Amino acid sequence: MTEYGISILPDTGPQDRTPQEYYANLLDVARLTDRLGLEYVKMTEHYLHPYGGYCPDPLAFLSAVAVSTDRVRLMTGGIQASFHHPIQLAASTAQLDAISGGRLDVGFARAFLPYEFDAFGVDMDTSTDRFRRTVDATVRLWTEPKVDEDGPFFRYSGVSSVPPPTQRAHPPVWTAALITRSSFQWIGESGYNLLVASAPTREKTGQVKEMIDFYRACFLGAEKNRGRRPKVAISVALMLADTDEEARELGRKHLRRHWDTFAAAAGSWQGRASASYQGYREAMVDKHRSGASEEAGLAVIGSPAGALRQLREIREALTPDVILFQIDYGQQPPATMRRSLELFAHRVRPGLDAGEQREDDR
Repeated sequence: MTEYGISILPDTGPQDRTPQEYYANLLDVARLTDRLGLEYVKMTEHYLHPYGGYCPDPLAFLSAVAVSTDRVRLMTGGIQASFHHPIQLAASTAQLDAISGGRLDVGFARAFLPYEFDAFGVDMDTSTDRFRRTVDATVRLWTEPKVDEDGPFFRYSGVSSVPPPTQRAHPPVWTAALITRSSFQWIGESGYNLLVASAPTREKTGQVKEMIDFYRACFLGAEKNRGRRPKVAISVALMLADTDEEARELGRKHLRRHWDTFAAAAGSWQGRASASYQGYREAMVDKHRSGASEEAGLAVIGSPAGALRQLREIREALTPDVILFQIDYGQQPPATMRRSLELFAHRVRPGLDAGEQREDDR
């Protein structure tokens, strides 16, 4: 059965709402997510800008979610591993795994905004190697009693990471990919779950499905993954109301604000290029020039009946195992977020689950 959750990516700053207000609102929404029976609360990591700047430390936020919820899983979506040391990551994630009673899923992302790399003094051209080595080293620190690393980015000998993770052998690992084929291959062969880093436009859904199928083939073709199953998560914007007309009006307004904030951040790609990010500058420009808000990426916007139809289409087109709803985009008020989640849980999900059950019974 498909699992569902929320995906938190701020597009706000102090000029719009205070940090205290933002985090209080999102903790309330996270508690509602838990009560409604959704499976995940995910937060990503960014810095320095209204696009994502209110989530510099997803582990800190998810720690607050952990102590105020009972069952929902906590997902980083993802930790920008290129900016961290594996010893730090292994210890801090294991700490949250313990606090939450083994409810942590650790998602990693390579980062893609040039101004973040500039601020941290990290070379974008080395980011692929740095990212992969950091993710693999973190997993080793979780699972091996003594770890040695001697590479270009970090060096240590005989390290034992504490605290150990609560989940055995370690928390589920998710890794983000966007457009680079080699990234999908590495994630699959490494045996990690796949986070599709950004919802595709409707025109590019077929291309993304090809990459998802390629990832699954690489996962299943690797001997080390024998007996295991690949898992794919995608994020889509959600806006539900009693009528399609009201949902579209609100969805367009808030998505336009979101994509304007994204465009301002993506503007740092102007005049930049990196061998490790081929095609990214063009992809960032396409996101901004896509026209109507809904066309910038897949979104579920409508009445419960309309949402049921749209989600069935997305599941058929992309075959995800997990669908995460972007819920805080466009600086929308908490009441709007809560209404979308309640309508989904009470009037949309039952139809989705019943349809899958019928398919399984055939």
